Amino acid sequence: MMLWLEKHFEEFVCCLALSVVATCVFLQVIMRYLFHTALQWSEEVAAIGMVWAVYMGASLCVRERFHIRIMVGVMALPRTMGRIVVFMADGLCMLFCIFMLIVSFDYLSVLAKYTSRTPSLGINELYPQSILVIGYTLILLRLLQIYILWWQEGAQGLPGMRPEHEEPV
Repeated sequence: MMLWLEKHFEEFVCCLALSVVATCVFLQVIMRYLFHTALQWSEEVAAIGMVWAVYMGASLCVRERFHIRIMVGVMALPRTMGRIVVFMADGLCMLFCIFMLIVSFDYLSVLAKYTSRTPSLGINELYPQSILVIGYTLILLRLLQIYILWWQEGAQGLPGMRPEHEEPV
């Protein structure tokens, strides 16, 4: 079960969140055009689902190394220089995640202290907003995981890149 979660957690949450978004939007269209009324809560649920899908998708992209990069440029560099560029980019990403975690914890502590409720659902804002900490933590953990696995496998090539994606330099 833990191996499945490690490999598919982000995909599962993304699919679930996007299914909720699609269902809410579909229901809203049906309600408006067939019944000439609107659901009060569907827009809010769809927005929350979209934000969760985006953060889980960001973590998934880090895990799979699908984030936007100019790998053609990195591959054109000598191997040592390519590694330095990737290390610097990943280091900056890690620092950004740490910064955002600090800011997110501060934000969530304010939400915990001064309770705010969502307009339609009336739930505590702390719960949907917790995706900030969850998302940046997952991104940071996935980056660290890439480097741990890369190191365990002998630190060959670029971290997180499969050998078939690498060209000999």
